[in-house]
Amino acid sequence: TFFTETSNGKYVPRSLFVDLDPSPIDEIRTGGYRQLFHPELLISGKEDAANNYARGHYTIGKEMVDNVIDRVRRVADNCHSLQGFLIFHSFGGGTGSGFGALLLERLSTEYGKKSKLEFAVYPAPRVSTAVVEPYNAVLSTHSTIENSDCTFLVDNEAVYDICRRNLDIPRPGYEHLNRLIAQVVSSITSSLRFDGALNVDLNEFQTNLVPYPRIHYPLISYAPVISANKSSHESFKVQELTFQCFEPNNQMVVCDPRNGKYMAVALLYRGDVVPRDCNAAIAALKAKSSFNLVEWCPTGFKLGINYQKPMAVPAAAGDGGLASVDRSVSMLSNTTAIAEAWSRLDHKFDLMYSKRAFVHWYVGEGMEEGEFSEAREDLAALEKDYEEVAADSFEADEDDAEY
Repeated sequence: TFFTETSNGKYVPRSLFVDLDPSPIDEIRTGGYRQLFHPELLISGKEDAANNYARGHYTIGKEMVDNVIDRVRRVADNCHSLQGFLIFHSFGGGTGSGFGALLLERLSTEYGKKSKLEFAVYPAPRVSTAVVEPYNAVLSTHSTIENSDCTFLVDNEAVYDICRRNLDIPRPGYEHLNRLIAQVVSSITSSLRFDGALNVDLNEFQTNLVPYPRIHYPLISYAPVISANKSSHESFKVQELTFQCFEPNNQMVVCDPRNGKYMAVALLYRGDVVPRDCNAAIAALKAKSSFNLVEWCPTGFKLGINYQKPMAVPAAAGDGGLASVDRSVSMLSNTTAIAEAWSRLDHKFDLMYSKRAFVHWYVGEGMEEGEFSEAREDLAALEKDYEEVAADSFEADEDDAEY
């Protein structure tokens, strides 16, 4: 489970919070949930990574990583059968990109066979928190691509839009974004925690969603996202919810799946759902002309059904809380359309790197300039991988037939 039970019946989450900057972790130490977390599992440094991948990965991160791995080991040793790790970080900042990559490298060395699923906040097309985001994201992707088994990308702009549009929150804050992302994470792990008709464990996600090791960046979407004051006027049939997940508006990365092909889709239903309805919804979906599956993966769908109803975080009236509903669905889809997110990022990287802007900050922290071009080449290769996967697999067979 995700909690350890202490001798006096208290439940403590098996989660570790790390930041090189002391202030975010101090907020947890003094916040409303301070009694919940084990104080030893809240680790903070003395100075932040200053939005610099090299500081997070080489200089400051290096000093902290042994301490962090030590705590990870302590938590892992208490687990009877450790299944894997969920890692939450951003690609844009210095700690999230640099230290996140360093930590993943160490986890791969120490726990090679365990599955590692990442939830990564990806630089959004128009919303930016730092000038050097493209550098950090490209460097981080390059160093984690070999070590992570599956990376669920979320970009803040897409989630802001969902909050504005569906929950009528004029100016969404991070807590609104987190609540929404938490619903998806909860759905992904619900079958580890509750009973259902079709349970899905961590390893099954990789097996069903990742056709090739490098192509492990599924899109996520969730339905129904609806505010409490609207929910009484809606009926949430399984088929409607399933179709909602495939709307570009409900996806948590800005990209248009109609421009690409789906390689694999996992649909995770929760609440009052029976397998027959799910199968009918999928059949209806496959019949739609806008739904493109790659030719080499005719089945394409993985189902999860869990009887536990979705829980919404209690929110004050008018604060844009999610409605509590009888059923919900999270969709994880590996689609070639996500390549457009990579090409946007690469383009921004190229604009800055062509002038070598800001590069001296990275080199000053002990990084070599060659790492930039190496990382950029790796991402160019990733874009190419997506192109090749999308190309029809029948063309090769036709060539053979001519001889």
